[in-house]
Amino acid sequence: MISPQQIASLITSAIPGAKVQVQDPYNDGQHFTAIVVAEQFRGQTMIKQHRLVNEAIKPYLDDGSIHALQLKTYSPEQWAQSQIQLS
Repeated sequence: MISPQQIASLITSAIPGAKVQVQDPYNDGQHFTAIVVAEQFRGQTMIKQHRLVNEAIKPYLDDGSIHALQLKTYSPEQWAQSQIQLS
């Protein structure tokens, strides 16, 4: 079973400098939510942003360790306008 911390680590390794928050809202170790804020997202479509994140966790998606990951991705500017706070 993969933990939210491991997922966050995989994402930050693939997207250096990203701010990442991952949660397991159902406490089942398979369904996760993530907020990722990264400079690399600047000027990218949401689909491209999500692809960058999904590539970081692809082995775990492919083997079923992660059944679902709900993503919210932001460039730093988008994040500043969102009024959401990372804990």
